[in-house]
Amino acid sequence: MSKSLYLTTTEADSQKKAVTLGLMEMLIRRTGKVAYFKPIIHVSEKNTVEDNFRLVKSYFNLTLHNEQMYAYTFDEAERLISGGLQDEFLEGIVKKYKELEESHSFVLCEGTDFDLLTSNFEMDLNARIASVLASPVIVSTPAANREVRNVLQAVKITVESFKSKKCDVIGTIVNRVPEQNCPQYQQVLKSEPLLSGQHLAVLPESSIIGTPTLLEIVKYLNASVLFGGDQLSRSVNNVSIGVMRLENHLWGVTDGTMIVTTGDRADLIAGSILMNQSSNFPEISALMLTSEHPVDKMILKLIEGVKYKIPILTVNEDITRTASKLDTIKPDILPENATKIQAALNLFDAYADTEALSKLIIESRASKVTPKMFEYELIHKAKMQKRHIVLPEGTDDRILRAADSIIARNIVDLTLLGNEKKIKARILELGLDMTNIQIIDPQNSPLTAKYGEAFYELRKSKGTTPEEAKLAVLDVSYFGTMMVYMGDADGMVSGAVHSTAETIRPGLQIIKTKPGVSIVSSVFLMCLEDRVVAYGDCAVNPDPTAEELANIAISSAETGYTFGIDPRVAMLSYSTGDSGTGADVDKVRKATEIARKMRPDLKIEGPIQYDAAVSKAVAATKMPDSEVAGNATIFVFPDLNTGNNTYKAVQRETGAIAIGPILQGMNKPVNDLSRGCTIPDIINTVIITAIQSQTQE
Repeated sequence: MSKSLYLTTTEADSQKKAVTLGLMEMLIRRTGKVAYFKPIIHVSEKNTVEDNFRLVKSYFNLTLHNEQMYAYTFDEAERLISGGLQDEFLEGIVKKYKELEESHSFVLCEGTDFDLLTSNFEMDLNARIASVLASPVIVSTPAANREVRNVLQAVKITVESFKSKKCDVIGTIVNRVPEQNCPQYQQVLKSEPLLSGQHLAVLPESSIIGTPTLLEIVKYLNASVLFGGDQLSRSVNNVSIGVMRLENHLWGVTDGTMIVTTGDRADLIAGSILMNQSSNFPEISALMLTSEHPVDKMILKLIEGVKYKIPILTVNEDITRTASKLDTIKPDILPENATKIQAALNLFDAYADTEALSKLIIESRASKVTPKMFEYELIHKAKMQKRHIVLPEGTDDRILRAADSIIARNIVDLTLLGNEKKIKARILELGLDMTNIQIIDPQNSPLTAKYGEAFYELRKSKGTTPEEAKLAVLDVSYFGTMMVYMGDADGMVSGAVHSTAETIRPGLQIIKTKPGVSIVSSVFLMCLEDRVVAYGDCAVNPDPTAEELANIAISSAETGYTFGIDPRVAMLSYSTGDSGTGADVDKVRKATEIARKMRPDLKIEGPIQYDAAVSKAVAATKMPDSEVAGNATIFVFPDLNTGNNTYKAVQRETGAIAIGPILQGMNKPVNDLSRGCTIPDIINTVIITAIQSQTQE
């Protein structure tokens, strides 16, 4: 059973970062703690290598120093090999690799990036390294506007080279293929006998990944940012050199154009800013000013007073040299570019059969449920019965980025609520592609009147008037909740901007609790290093009664079962069994009795201390005959103070991922986000909500 994978390429300029990111994501889902290792780095590309390490470390939260992630520079490797010290060279690589293997469940090794002058040497070198590490190999190659037969020939040469060193080549991935040519590439690869038995994948060209952003241009040209530093994620679709008069230059400008001109062209500077505010002209991405003439102070003062600015950059080069350099820029995926990173992950997830590939790589592994494995299972489950989720906070950047990822991966259908014009403008500014998403503005939706009437019927007994009902559903939280109630959506996720009360109150008034459930409560799914457990209630009820605590326990067990957790419920207290007395422990004891009577089929133990619930050694002493002690999976805390502090302590001290709070007990799912939520938090909560809705048909 292999604990590593070796990713190699066929040539220089392979642009394989999308493949690297996709493989890392897939391996982390399946194996848990994954290290990233480049046996050899090119120091001549120092910034590129550092960006590469920083990209992988920051996105996947790797706690590795750069020095741990490589063994030699290319010059060091060449000196050792040419000096007859090949064994020492390979021993050094094995030593570095083993250090990572000992502290990680899997290691993704990435070969050299190839230099045009040393390609043959590097290919042989990579094959030797993969062989000595006994790593299965995946070959990645770019289509790069070449004919398919030339791509196939490059792949065959590489595969033969690696097989000659007794390497197991298990897959070939061709990236950057024009979308219309993907079927042809698939057919040609499948018909090649040398590639028989391999996993073959064809990734189409991505306009997002294949287009440079302003940030990439700033780094490449060492440019300064005069204005618009918060808009550097904009894509630059083309470059227009501003040498003509403004009225003549306007004819050649299209969406996403960056205009390059000298600093003294006040007409083009002012015209470019005005162009972006005119509905009659395309939206340009930026204005770049070259060094022949400095920008006049009065022009800078004029720009400073403009409300809607475009990014304006300056470079210490003349216009001719700047244009020449811009012709040579290669699109990259930088650590700062969340949009490109997510696009790469989406692309790999959509076009590589990750299920088949991961099985091929790691075969059968021990049954540990790591956070990424758990997330993978959730995504798989959500896709099996696709649901429709409404997100009321459609203008929030985190919501938009999360929605972009969810839509691209085809996990659920989404509706965003809010001002459609503002949402679409922000989507464009962030460089997202959400053409398949629905946007509804409650202020002018034909559904508003319908929802107002329905809300009035629900609340008229409480004294709500028709006018108050109509006004209420203009609020996005109420409108979204009515969508769920009326069957126009299967669930709602909110709370990135709104408070918990603003999210839950409409649900309690409209959707209400399930029959037989007396209280709405919550759980966090705690993704520990080797298992997933549930903590409840850590977010909603400050001091539940014994009866309420019993209901929380049963709801938490059902939630655990929904998400693949075998429910063994621990009713937590400061004492175990009959050893303690007092009002607090008596409440837990009574709640345990009530819960057992309500659900005799469940394994419920209490009162029990946390250590007895999780440690088999402690359980053997304190509660030896219990089915739950030492094996608990559902932890029910006696009050909000205990639960909230415990989940946060575990999360911070162990690095566990806490998914939630997941609200339970309602007829249809409504879930609350924290206002400090991250994009992964939103994605996970949407997926959780979709799965909840599958069980509430």
